[in-house]
Amino acid sequence: MTLSIIVAASENNVIGVNNHLPWHLPVDMKYFKDTTMGKPIVMGRKSFEELGKVLPGRPNIMITRQKDYAAQGLYIVPSLEAGIEKAKTFGTEEIFITGGGEIFKMALSIVDRLYLTRVHAVVEGDTYFPDFDPRGWKLVKNERHEKDEKHAHAMTFQVWERER
Repeated sequence: MTLSIIVAASENNVIGVNNHLPWHLPVDMKYFKDTTMGKPIVMGRKSFEELGKVLPGRPNIMITRQKDYAAQGLYIVPSLEAGIEKAKTFGTEEIFITGGGEIFKMALSIVDRLYLTRVHAVVEGDTYFPDFDPRGWKLVKNERHEKDEKHAHAMTFQVWERER
């Protein structure tokens, strides 16, 4: 079982502003969907609320300390560890941690793979991806996409695997 993070982060590691993505990048949203489809996704409450709905085609697991939180089609757990354990019950080969900033901070040291969409821009925000030190990791994918009429920023899809 592979434990992975999937995230889009600017050059200055911004991933959010006012609980929203700071950009609209359709090719990245398609990449996220195609990569995570059929596999459990584990996220914090704020990330789920930013989505506003359960993402179809994959088990959605939300971490919150709010004991009375309920949402149709959502598995609710009290911690990252409980979220990973719940995700394992689905028997997939890969589990995705999808945010937000605090969850990424807890997960970065334990994941096996990092799907990092590096958005080639410096943007203002209030939520950040933790500093990523590539030592001990191997870059296995590095695919650049230029900005165009639908994408205000160029981006690079990177996949990093932890060297064991």
